[in-house]
Amino acid sequence: MSAPAAVSSIERLQELLDGSPFIRFLGMRAIALDHGRQEVVVSMPLTPDHERHPATEQVHGGAIASLIDVAGDFALVILLGGAVPTINLRIDYLRPAIGDLTATATVRRAGRTIGVVDVDVTDRSGRLVAVGRGCYGMTVG
Repeated sequence: MSAPAAVSSIERLQELLDGSPFIRFLGMRAIALDHGRQEVVVSMPLTPDHERHPATEQVHGGAIASLIDVAGDFALVILLGGAVPTINLRIDYLRPAIGDLTATATVRRAGRTIGVVDVDVTDRSGRLVAVGRGCYGMTVG
């Protein structure tokens, strides 16, 4: 059996995102992918289900963590063609995240067994609100 092919289009990346009920629930959308830079951009809209407290427009940290993990995973998906398991995830929350969010995930290392991805999250004003680093197993599952 051959390995899955690398993901080469936004449409295919979105199909893979939509394959997860949880990711669909969060409303994540593929915005961009760049094989040369080994980078993906994923957005997540603010909904009442994502709010820290009602009517604050502040996104809950758990939703932000999910966005970071998904974006990090999918930065490797575009290289490997399938989802990879998360080994470790670190997040630094820098300020309250207001409104829709955008995560830019960049592969720092895609080794034989472990991939390392850095993720920057910005809010609707373009402010950096969180940074994350994920380590992922390089076995497509």
